[in-house]
Amino acid sequence: MTSFDGLGEAEARAFTARWLPAWTGNDPERLAAFYADDAVYRDPAVPRGVRGREEILSYFRRLLGRYPEWVWTNTAARPLDGGFLNYWHAVIPTAGGVVECDGVCTVTLRDGLITRNEVFFDRSVLLSAMRS
Repeated sequence: MTSFDGLGEAEARAFTARWLPAWTGNDPERLAAFYADDAVYRDPAVPRGVRGREEILSYFRRLLGRYPEWVWTNTAARPLDGGFLNYWHAVIPTAGGVVECDGVCTVTLRDGLITRNEVFFDRSVLLSAMRS
């Protein structure tokens, strides 16, 4: 039988208190510093994912450049083997108005760095606001 090596709720919330603010303010280098050199990142815009810190950094430069003022807030955390599930709320200013959405992402860690981050949410409202 293997032992659980994920984060408990308090540990996960402490991690998100440091990590989620790095998504705001268009500082992709700060955000990428939370990811391991061999990390994988996926979201609805990149379902195949981006791999490795350099590719992740390149993607974050485009993403944060487009949404420099968005704000992500942790709403709950659940233990997950090797990490945690991060339930979140996002407030995203766009040319078509402010979009608010909720979602969840898996976060796996090694030595305090993210090795895998997969983001899930319905982005239809965001895409609609971007077209406005």
